[in-house]
Amino acid sequence: MENMQKNIKVIWWIKSLLASYIVTGISLLVLTFFMYKFELNEKIVSAAIVGIYVVSTLIGGIIIGKLTKSKRYLWGMVLGIIYFVLLLLITLGVYRTLNGDSVSIVTSLILCAGGGMTGGMIS
Repeated sequence: MENMQKNIKVIWWIKSLLASYIVTGISLLVLTFFMYKFELNEKIVSAAIVGIYVVSTLIGGIIIGKLTKSKRYLWGMVLGIIYFVLLLLITLGVYRTLNGDSVSIVTSLILCAGGGMTGGMIS
């Protein structure tokens, strides 16, 4: 019985992370369209990308909070951190380096964790 509960929790995490990454993918596609259509400058695009990360982790935090029903803010924050770590690993895998300085990387981590935690709290 305990093994089955662990499997269910893993499925909850996968669902929440997958929803976050689907929102990220769709939002980045929309941003790409706007970049093409309106020739947005780099500052606007960078701000939009950070906003997309926060909204994506917020949605993932809402989902994991609704599924766990206890310590929702904590699980939302953990989801945001896992989201950030996976994003960092994907970036390292594709570019073989990190773009940006350590301050922007830590800021992104805090924003992802905060977005997930907020999502968990409002779930």
